[in-house]
Amino acid sequence: MPQNPKHPQQGADEHDGTHTASETMESITVDIYDQTYHLRGHDPDYMRRLAEIVDSKMRAVASHGKTVDSLRVAVLAALNIADELATLENATQNQGSLRTRAHSLAGLLDTVLSEERKIG
Repeated sequence: MPQNPKHPQQGADEHDGTHTASETMESITVDIYDQTYHLRGHDPDYMRRLAEIVDSKMRAVASHGKTVDSLRVAVLAALNIADELATLENATQNQGSLRTRAHSLAGLLDTVLSEERKIG
């Protein structure tokens, strides 16, 4: 699977050949739910932002639950993030179908108005 230039990799030391020499991999250290992770990627600020999102979700899940098991907290946080992604994907698909419908109706309206002009 090709890597998106922004997607971080954990522990990846080899260049995958899909990026130019100017797009060097950078290493950063992030803390997520009191654990330290070493990541490599092309955009350190983006990787830090992702880590902040995951840390925030995990802390939100932990604050609302009774579990102290970090794996369980991580899975529940991942489910929350997946739910947000699915919701956004559905909204995007709905916008696309609404846009298609609007174009169809605009075309139909143009046809009707054109025929009205011919008659009138």
